[in-house]
Amino acid sequence: MKKFNFRKVLDGLTASSPGSASGTSTCPGGTTGVPAVGAAPKEIEVQETLASENFQISKMVRHGFPYQPTALAFDPVQKIVAIGTRTGGVRILGRPGVDCYCQHDSEAAVLHLQFPINEGALVTACADDTLHLWNLRQKRPAILHSLKFNRERITFCHIPFQSKWLYVGTERGNTHVVNIESFILSGYIIMWNKAIELATKTHPGPVVHLSDSPRDEGKMLIGFESGTVVLWDLRAKKPDFRFYYDEAIHSVSWHHEGKQFMCSHSDGSLTMWNLKNTAKPFQITFPHAKSQRDGKKPDPCKPILKVEYKTSRSRCPFIFSEGWAYDKAGRRPSLTIMHGKSITVLEMDHPIVEFLTLCETPYPNEFQEPYAVVVLLEKDFIVVDLTQSHFPIFENPYPMDIHDSPVTCTAYFADCPPELIPALYSVGAKHKKQGYSNKEWPVSGGTWTLGTQTYPEIIITGHADGSLKFWDGSAITLEMLYKLKTSKVFEKQKVGEGKQVAEIVEEDPYAIQMISWCPESRILCVTGISAHVILYRFSKHEATTEIVSLEVRLQNDVEDIITPEVTENISPYTEPSQPITGSPSNVSPEEIKDSIPCLKVKSRPVKMPQGYQAELVIQLVWVDGEPPQQIASLALNSAYGLVAFGNSNGLAVVDFIQKTVLLSMGTIDLYGSSDPYPRQLRSPRRSKQPTADTSCMRGLSNIYSDSKKRIRTSHQSLSELSDSPISLELERCKSPTSDNVNGHCTSPTSQPCSTGKRVSATEGAKLNRWGPSRPPFRKAQSAACMEISLPASHTEESRDNSFSRSRSSSVSSIDKESKETITALYFMDSYGRKNDGTLSPCLWVGTSLGVVLVISLNLPSGEEQRQSEPVMVAPTGTVLMLKGALLTFSSVDCAGVLIHPPYEVWRDPNSMDDNEKPRKRKLVTFSPSSSQDMGDYHFAVICSEKQAKVYSLPSQNCLYAHSITESSFVLRADVVTVCNSVCLACFCANGHIMTLSLPSLRPMLDVNYLPLTDMRIARTFCFTNGGQALFLSSPTEIQRITFSQEMCENLQDMLGSQGPLFAPVETPEAQNRGFLKGLFGGSGQTFDREELFGEAAAGKASRSLAQHIPGPGSMEGMKAAAGGVVGDLARARIALDERGQRLGELEERTAAMMGSAESFSKHAHELMLKCKDKKWYQL
Repeated sequence: MKKFNFRKVLDGLTASSPGSASGTSTCPGGTTGVPAVGAAPKEIEVQETLASENFQISKMVRHGFPYQPTALAFDPVQKIVAIGTRTGGVRILGRPGVDCYCQHDSEAAVLHLQFPINEGALVTACADDTLHLWNLRQKRPAILHSLKFNRERITFCHIPFQSKWLYVGTERGNTHVVNIESFILSGYIIMWNKAIELATKTHPGPVVHLSDSPRDEGKMLIGFESGTVVLWDLRAKKPDFRFYYDEAIHSVSWHHEGKQFMCSHSDGSLTMWNLKNTAKPFQITFPHAKSQRDGKKPDPCKPILKVEYKTSRSRCPFIFSEGWAYDKAGRRPSLTIMHGKSITVLEMDHPIVEFLTLCETPYPNEFQEPYAVVVLLEKDFIVVDLTQSHFPIFENPYPMDIHDSPVTCTAYFADCPPELIPALYSVGAKHKKQGYSNKEWPVSGGTWTLGTQTYPEIIITGHADGSLKFWDGSAITLEMLYKLKTSKVFEKQKVGEGKQVAEIVEEDPYAIQMISWCPESRILCVTGISAHVILYRFSKHEATTEIVSLEVRLQNDVEDIITPEVTENISPYTEPSQPITGSPSNVSPEEIKDSIPCLKVKSRPVKMPQGYQAELVIQLVWVDGEPPQQIASLALNSAYGLVAFGNSNGLAVVDFIQKTVLLSMGTIDLYGSSDPYPRQLRSPRRSKQPTADTSCMRGLSNIYSDSKKRIRTSHQSLSELSDSPISLELERCKSPTSDNVNGHCTSPTSQPCSTGKRVSATEGAKLNRWGPSRPPFRKAQSAACMEISLPASHTEESRDNSFSRSRSSSVSSIDKESKETITALYFMDSYGRKNDGTLSPCLWVGTSLGVVLVISLNLPSGEEQRQSEPVMVAPTGTVLMLKGALLTFSSVDCAGVLIHPPYEVWRDPNSMDDNEKPRKRKLVTFSPSSSQDMGDYHFAVICSEKQAKVYSLPSQNCLYAHSITESSFVLRADVVTVCNSVCLACFCANGHIMTLSLPSLRPMLDVNYLPLTDMRIARTFCFTNGGQALFLSSPTEIQRITFSQEMCENLQDMLGSQGPLFAPVETPEAQNRGFLKGLFGGSGQTFDREELFGEAAAGKASRSLAQHIPGPGSMEGMKAAAGGVVGDLARARIALDERGQRLGELEERTAAMMGSAESFSKHAHELMLKCKDKKWYQL
């Protein structure tokens, strides 16, 4: 425990110093621990309990759908599913709550997955031609062995039931055998030239299928891509039968009796083969081809990529996918189920990656009795119930629908009010879809129970379609509670109807940009891409009300001010504008758009269901043909009844209780006489500087595509710009999901990419005001936003390079940035002015130039007065300076405890008491800790892109300053609680995660943890209390991490009592097939594979063919991975044991040699005695 002493002098001495009257505070240097003057007259001791030992970064759990899936496997006894991805990830799913993520170090795509049934293991084959064996009998699966093929590429894998030998097919057409226990290649090889006839002159192609005969395990069916199928006798090492077909083969499936099999081909046909007649298939079917008369060949169809031939006692269904005719355009991907003469086609929303049939028995030589089919789509995972005639799907218990619409922002709230999750679940359950199967989820493997260390956590995701999803994140799980669609607030644009509003985006005009939520009052506020703000209240009752709409005019004409001669009668500063409520009907399409909102709010009474109900919509309007700039910051306070938002034009404060606009002012007007920058009028430039717009929302959905990035550049000629009269609108009307950002937003306050527009005749007056040298286009694109068409493989490098730059916000940059964006807002009870004696409601404002402004809020005291009397809002003149754009504010009392902003206790706006009067507002406020020694004061914590500072209030003295980064910039910063204390957590663009103690700003943690390769991570990264954070690791997955040592230690307990994925389950016994059926060949024949594939019979494989690599989960891997003193001691002990063993062996060999020498001496002595008395001729 460390103590920090702050020695100050009397405030009177500071007040008499020069410069104190302006309200501007300076900081003595940029190092931690520097004492400052002027805070309190006595010595203060702030005890900080945090130390670097309290911090450690660890991954917790990953939620969502596996991004870019490639492979699927199912263990019918353990009832768990494995999904492989293109990035080398493996997700293993069981019963709800059982969800495990594994990652290959090579990050090579997973091409094949195989479960050794009921063995607690998983075999993966990756694109780098490496086989891996995962051990699932431990809590964290680990690789036991790896086998790297050097000369051949793996194309197919198969593990027979109850076998320890893995069959591996290669691109050259050869088949190898691997022992799963030792992961050593057997010397038994089936060469392609031995499998086909010697007279065949062409290569049969890669191996696409391997499987044992259900009738005889000593026979293996090998399918080659060219259309050749071989039944190989493993014992005799020769083929029994060969089957030839003209079309390429995609898959093969046995009948359970082992007498016939089915193949799917590239021409959309299915062929049935019988082992008694190998010359031709006894049945050829084109399931989706048009029937032809006169014996004509059916029209070609799309390839059938997979077929599964499963039998039942009542029917014989076989299931396949992708079988439509070529002439049927617009067909959706489908799964076809055929049983008898009935054909059922199940259309899917996304392309099918893989499917598997779930059967009652794992034995291949019994009636399969299929009961479900698991379908892995590109962006979904569904299970179809085959036991019901209409084939319903099971309700998916996993959070696989995070990406229904691209995620644009996230919010994470830990330790929420406990009654909040049941309230959200109760209203969300009434909107769930119907028509699911009434049976239990068939993937029920693993064990999981609720952990002991859990607390309520809620995650909110905002999406490109304007929807919000509330998720229950408690107990390290994720379950959707409630879905809110913000688009229902606005009118839908009818086809053929003229535009009533001036939209600035063509697609996804409702995309969510920011979320501000008060869990205690349940008031929600969101901002959208169309420069709109919506405020919601939570109610358990339905209501029919009108939605109040306010229009705000934020304007900043500083750039339009050029020479004094031209702008003689024009004020350089924007007067505070009032909300515009007039109709834009007087503006014709040919005229300049002005006072037009981007969206049209419903004007009629709207029936709202239970849950969040819209109360107020605030929209920014067009100003003199200029579209409104996107909102860059948002703050909400339920106790004050105020919401504030800002952009590059200024700040607006709205009273949502009285539904009035309190403040609508340009950024420069907020300074008054305290402006620290010498802003002077300048002569006209060739083009306006780009506005500091936080339009990082561009390109949200194109992040999910693998095509080439098509980004507009600023290299457009003036003729191109002037030829189109609506080029400006087209440029501003681009969807937030239509262009790829590719990481070229260099900071949260980067410039937008926008081109100019053609000036019409009606704009002549404005053009004259601009001056004769003004070109006919509005803004030039920022260099940071310019891109060219790049292959997808090069985008990662460009992103890294773009994020290595940082934007300077020094005083000299005022000439480069004429517009100052409001980047951070925070409501709290504070001291608005220097040396104030009492706390009062304040709004802290941060800008892109590193300036902090404080706005005083004068609220009516009583509840009745609050409903009628106006709220007074006025800048206090306080100006604080930091380096870099402001990101966050917070408040800590003199005891180092976080001061929570005041809030209103939730009350249902639609419920009535017995007296038919609405419930009164109940406010909760938090005052700083005070004592006679410390006084009534607190600390303001301020963080920007470059540095953090702690100010003492009301003296406004900078106590501590810390330079967070010089080469990069901070993307996200939050003051959070960790281990019953508070710290400042930061995430930088260079991937570093850092924590600083409060109030001393001592560095506690600095880890280069997360390389920032995509704007998606920057847009969705957020911290929360308890030392947790989350971000979108892929377009479809949420990754939760922790930076708390305590949480890392208790992670297993927090994950619940989930043991290993493997649970001891007895393998079901085979069915009793009867004497006669077994006598006449109905049962499968077994043989000893060890005798056939073992080293004694098959020998050793060539060392150059494959290389065995011990995994970190094996004994060899653990020995190799051991490090430090413990590892050295262990290795020394092992060396001593080996040396002792060698010495023992040497002693044994020495004793054996001595015995041999004694025996030789004895025999020699006996021979000498025998020949002693004999003559030479007697020998």
